[in-house]
Amino acid sequence: EIRQLAFYDNLTGLPNRRLLDDRLGQTIMANRRNPVYGALMFLDLDNFKPINDTYGHSVGDRLLVEAAHRIKSCVRETDTVARFGGDEFVVLLAELDADRDTSQQHAHAVALKILASLAEPYTLQVHSGDPHRQPVSHRCTASIGLVIFGSRDNASPEDLTKWADVAMYQAKSEGRDRISFAHQT
Repeated sequence: EIRQLAFYDNLTGLPNRRLLDDRLGQTIMANRRNPVYGALMFLDLDNFKPINDTYGHSVGDRLLVEAAHRIKSCVRETDTVARFGGDEFVVLLAELDADRDTSQQHAHAVALKILASLAEPYTLQVHSGDPHRQPVSHRCTASIGLVIFGSRDNASPEDLTKWADVAMYQAKSEGRDRISFAHQT
């Protein structure tokens, strides 16, 4: 129980930031031994705030749980999906390919799959105890920042997270519901 509380998000059951940082550090070290690329995605749900403001946090929580399931269904069992906080998620794709372009294409395909899955309408119960209350339908897309990293990049987990976060804000500023690749500095 203590391990669950320390390393997993209480609402979604996904790894939390602490476990994500550990797995990202392990992936960086593995990439140094085995020259393959990985990818880190920073996702922020678009149009999430209105569901909380209109129907309350319990309905927003239901949407977050459903979003977590949808994201997990788009990645391999060996990849990590973590809840970063609020309506932000991080996806770590490890051991993609030895070729950077091939790895970028694979990561982009996964990000497109996530975008499509998250854009499907959510049907959420407003009051679970009221059988006469109709569920609410809500659309919620995502903005995704994506960074590809390999053994030669010499980036820390903090660098990768920061670059993916900056790219996510770029996706938001370009109109939301899109993917933006990070430009490592």
